[in-house]
Amino acid sequence: MAAVKPSLGRVFPRSSMLFLCDMQEKFRHTAYFPQIVSVAARMLKVARLLEMPVVLTEQYPQGLGPTVPELGAEGLRPLPKTSFSMVPVVRQELDAQPQLRSVLLCGLEAQACIMNTALDLLDLGLQVHVVVDACTSRSQVDRLVALARMRQSGAFLSTSEGLIMQLMGDAVHPQFKEIQKIIKEPVPDSGLLGFFQGQNPLLP
Repeated sequence: MAAVKPSLGRVFPRSSMLFLCDMQEKFRHTAYFPQIVSVAARMLKVARLLEMPVVLTEQYPQGLGPTVPELGAEGLRPLPKTSFSMVPVVRQELDAQPQLRSVLLCGLEAQACIMNTALDLLDLGLQVHVVVDACTSRSQVDRLVALARMRQSGAFLSTSEGLIMQLMGDAVHPQFKEIQKIIKEPVPDSGLLGFFQGQNPLLP
């Protein structure tokens, strides 16, 4: 019997969607908030250049405020929610993308709306790519345990640049020069280096 080939987690613009979760004014006190918003803004610019669909949510905007302007999300219609998952309010957008295979997930908080969104998407049979340098939590323990938990459940942990390079695929891509300008600037540090150097016992 032939072995079942494991999912490699490849991403392609035509079958991917970018999720931007709850990067709002009242969350500015969250650890590494400016850094993760900066990286999420980078992902949004690339998604627009590659003509990928994008969805944006806001958690209880009446109390937590609007999406921060530095995300650069002008032109996107924020979907308000109270659920600790994006999926209930973006289901219409998901259904409108029959070719969808992969979701790239950015935002906060990792242990709440990011994790619950990831689990709901996995339940729907979609691949989930958590953009680790574009996700955070108030507590870094919560953040790191949530990343480990999502990985255990089958989500892929990826960096923004790793995903961007996968999406482009080739230096002859017509948008390569524009995307090269975006990734030329170093990604800001968001406190993950020790986590991925094996200092966290939650990952093998």
